[in-house]
Amino acid sequence: MIRILIFILIVLGLGLGFAWLADRPGELSVVWQGQLIEMSLMRAASLLISLIAAVLIVVWLVRTIWLSPHTVTRYFRARKRDRGYQALSTGLIAAGAGDANLARKMTARTRGLISADQEPLIHLLEAQTALIEGKYDDARRKFELMADDPETRELGLRGLYLEAKRLGAHEAARQYAERAAEKSPHLPWAALATLDSQSQAGQWDDALRLLDQSRVAHVVDRKEADRKKAVLLTARAISKLDGDMKAARDDALAALKLDEHLVPAALTAAKALFREDNLRKGTAILEKNWKHEPHPDVARLYVRARGGDTAVDRLKRARKLEALKPNNAVAMAAVAEAALEARELLLARTKAEAAARLDPTESIFLLLADIEEADTGDEGRIRHWMAQALKSPRDPAWTADGVTSPTWLPVSPVSGRLDAFEWKAPPHTLSATVDHDQSNADEAIRSLPAVVEAHVHEPAPAARRSEAPVILEAEREEPRPAPQPIKVAERKAPEPVADKPPVKAEKEEGANGEHMPDPFFGRPPDDPGVRDPVAGEKAPEKTTFRLF
Repeated sequence: MIRILIFILIVLGLGLGFAWLADRPGELSVVWQGQLIEMSLMRAASLLISLIAAVLIVVWLVRTIWLSPHTVTRYFRARKRDRGYQALSTGLIAAGAGDANLARKMTARTRGLISADQEPLIHLLEAQTALIEGKYDDARRKFELMADDPETRELGLRGLYLEAKRLGAHEAARQYAERAAEKSPHLPWAALATLDSQSQAGQWDDALRLLDQSRVAHVVDRKEADRKKAVLLTARAISKLDGDMKAARDDALAALKLDEHLVPAALTAAKALFREDNLRKGTAILEKNWKHEPHPDVARLYVRARGGDTAVDRLKRARKLEALKPNNAVAMAAVAEAALEARELLLARTKAEAAARLDPTESIFLLLADIEEADTGDEGRIRHWMAQALKSPRDPAWTADGVTSPTWLPVSPVSGRLDAFEWKAPPHTLSATVDHDQSNADEAIRSLPAVVEAHVHEPAPAARRSEAPVILEAEREEPRPAPQPIKVAERKAPEPVADKPPVKAEKEEGANGEHMPDPFFGRPPDDPGVRDPVAGEKAPEKTTFRLF
C-alpha cells in the first residue's frame, strides 16, 4: 500500500512539473563542439527524463544477466526448503497421531531436504519418532541435544522432564524442572513442578516465594494461587505448631484469609489459640467453619477445647454445635458420642439412630454398638450393629490418589502433588459392593434382636469403635491395647432375626446322638461367640468378641 502511494506521488510530481514547464515556454541553446543546438525547454526536459529511464533499464538488464546464476540457484534452494518444511509438517502430524512408519519416512525425507542446523524442529521430530517407536534412549539423547541449544532449551528440558517422570526418576525430574524455571520462570509446568518438589521436601519458605513469583508472572491464576498459598501456609503452620506457637497461629490465620473454608487451617489456628488460652477466638473460628460444612475433626476439637471439662460440659458443647447445624448426621453423631461419655444413654441412642437414618455409615453403626454395650451389654445386639457396620459405606476420609490418611497432608505421598487430599469417601473395591440405600438403617433398627438379659452391664471401654479403621477420636486420653486382627473376609454377615425360626427351649440332638447347644440368634455352633460347655466345667457367663 505504501509503495503504491509513493508511485502515485511520483507520477503526480512529474505531471505537475511538466504542467509548470508548459505554462512557462522557453528556448534552450547548447553549443557543443562548434555546433549550435537549439530546442524548446519542454523538449529538452522530455529528452532528459527519457535518457535517465533508458540508463536505468540498461542497468537493470545488466544486473539481471549478471546475477542470473545465483537467482536460479536460490529458486531451486527455496523450492527444496519448501518441500522439506512440508515433509517436516507431515512428520510432526504423523508423530502426534502415533503413525510411526509415516513419521520415520518423513524424518528421513526432511533430513535430506533441510539441514538440522537451519531448522531445530528436526530434532523434535526425530525425538518424537523415537518415542512412539519405543527407542527411549535415542529420544533422550535428542532431548539432551535440544537442551544444550539456547533456541530449543525449554523444549529439550520439557522432554527430559517427562521422560524422568515416566521412569520414576523424581530427583532427575526435579532438577530438570528447576533448570527450566531458572532460565524461564514464565513456564507453568516448570514452576508448578518445582513447587511440588519443594513442597515434598518441606521447603515451605522457598515454595511460597516461588508461588509469589509465578503469580506475578501470571503463570497461575489468582484463585488457584490463593488456594495453593493457603495450603502452603497451613503446612508451615502445622510444622511450627509445637515449636513456634505465635508463628503457627499467624500462618494459620493468614491461610484462613485466603480460603476461609480450609478445614486444616481452621483446626491449626484453633489449636494454637487454645494453647494460648484464647478459647473465645478459637471456638469462633471453629463455629464459622462448622456452619459452612460440618466436619468430624472440627466437632472433636470443639468438644474438647478445654482439657478440664467434664463429660457433661463436653455434651453441652456438642449440643451447641448441633444447634448451629441442625438435622445433620455429623452433628448428631458428635452429640451421641458425647452423650455416651456422659452416660446419657437414651440421648446417645436417639441421636445415633437419627444419624444412622440420615447417613448410614460404618462409624455410626460402630457407635451404636458401643452404646449397646454400655446400655444392655447384649452380645447379640452388639454383633447386630457390627454386622451393619460391615455392610455400610465407609466414612469419608482424607483421600488422595487412591490412598487415605487419618490426618490431612499438604502433599500426596503417591504423586507428590500439592493440595491433593480431599475429604471424601474412600473408593470401594469391586468385590465389596455396598448398598447406599438409607432405608437400611430403619430395617436394621427394626430387625434388632430382643434383649436377652435384663440387667445392665458395667460399661466396658469403647474399644470396638476405637479399633475400627475409621478413627473417631484423634486425641485419646488413655492408650488402647492393640487388638488381635481378624480377617473380615472369613466372617459371615448375620442373618436378620425375622428370617430365623424361633429358638427352641430344648436342645436338639446331633448326628451322633450328642446334644447340640442352643443356637445363638440363629448362628451355627462354630460361631466364635458360642462355646460348647465341657463336662464338669461351668459355662462362661459371657464371651467377648472383637471384630477389628
